[in-house]
Amino acid sequence: MGPILGLILAGGLGRRMGGMDKPLLPLAGRPLLARVAERLAPQCPAGLALSANGDPARFAPAFTGPVLPDPLPDRPGPLAGVLAGLEHCAAERPAVTHVLCVPGDAPFLPADLAARLAAALAAAPIARAASGGRAHHTVALWPVALRAELRAALAGGERRVGAVLARHGAATVAWPVAACDPFLNVNAPEDLAAAERALTSGAG
Repeated sequence: MGPILGLILAGGLGRRMGGMDKPLLPLAGRPLLARVAERLAPQCPAGLALSANGDPARFAPAFTGPVLPDPLPDRPGPLAGVLAGLEHCAAERPAVTHVLCVPGDAPFLPADLAARLAAALAAAPIARAASGGRAHHTVALWPVALRAELRAALAGGERRVGAVLARHGAATVAWPVAACDPFLNVNAPEDLAAAERALTSGAG
């Protein structure tokens, strides 16, 4: 297995947060994106990239790596972001064999995320995370070699990340939920408040 590239998915429309870029929301004085990158970077020797559309300059200085737009039109969702990461590696980073995708609004990613997902690839081509009895489809380790099949699925109208993972027999690796869910997503104002409480209490 070659080096892993970390891909932060930031292409959502953030409707429940007023239509703004959720990864740029401040959490205890720092953008969510900066916190996600801080957790992910030590686990990804090949560095980080960001999946997002529009003007990439808006993500600086929280993120200074490559910003990858969707390779397909009409914003077909996170699967297109995954494809952007896989195709970027094939074209620009040929030594990279796998891409670890995470959402840009998950500030408490576990420090052993890449290691445990990589270990699960012994039994499956893709590995995804789970916690609290729930699978997190957008937290997954994807092989770059799957890019042609993923592009074909998107071209055929597939938009469900979970359906593609199931089709390829993805392994599921579970993390415990103690004081804080390590995969807490900031999807709404109440989630942001919960993340603030977790940081204040030292649980995050």
